[in-house]
Amino acid sequence: MSAPLIAALVGSRAGRAALRRAVPRGRGGGGARLLLCRAGPQALRALALALADAVVADPRLPGACELLESCRARFPGVPRFVYAAFRPDDGELLARCFSRAEAALIVEGVDDAVLPELLLSRTASASRVAVLSAAPRLLRLTEPLQQRAWGEVLRRMGGRLRAAEVARALRISREHLSRQFGAGGAPNLKRVIDLARTATAADLLRNPGYSVRGVARILGFSSASHLAGAARRVAGVPPRQLAALGPGGVLHAFLAGRTRSRA
Repeated sequence: MSAPLIAALVGSRAGRAALRRAVPRGRGGGGARLLLCRAGPQALRALALALADAVVADPRLPGACELLESCRARFPGVPRFVYAAFRPDDGELLARCFSRAEAALIVEGVDDAVLPELLLSRTASASRVAVLSAAPRLLRLTEPLQQRAWGEVLRRMGGRLRAAEVARALRISREHLSRQFGAGGAPNLKRVIDLARTATAADLLRNPGYSVRGVARILGFSSASHLAGAARRVAGVPPRQLAALGPGGVLHAFLAGRTRSRA
């Protein structure tokens, strides 16, 4: 599993250290991973190959404004942040970032104490979780174990996901989790994993910078055709139509008669 990526183009040593503290390494079971980039093209390449969560840039660095603007064009669903110790004469530069890149402002040295909240609460992953917040109720996931498993599934969207990984995160056996998850009329865990992956694919495909093949690789499908099969099973549409549905539309399509596997 590969955690969602936050790409950063930040020059100051203090700013880089603050970002490392905000997005610590080595956290299993979800969370984001930070990539400190040396140039805008490196950040764009990384975003195109990963489950992108956010991009952070100091707009005073060469190419940083262009990076933010390119991200808005190619990955509009990926939140953009400007982060630096700004000076009074940076107003025009900030205005460009706000108008052309629709970036949010975080001030180095002022907001560092709340940087994790300002950044991680507004990532692309956080937005998907919010859009799918009604899923436990709609899927009849009423028991605490079912709801914890759903949360683990959403946190583990980068790469291929198996029920055994969710069970290990919950410290129970796969067999016990599978039996308990489908209780009370809920879909089985495999179907719910398919749902979460397809909803995530729908979200990614809203960004022109992602192809169907690229999204399939990012989400751990063996091929674009396997993603296509999941899209039809879960939402009843080919992959290219997932973007129009979005994550919420995929959830409602799934509820309309696709909650049980054919087996």
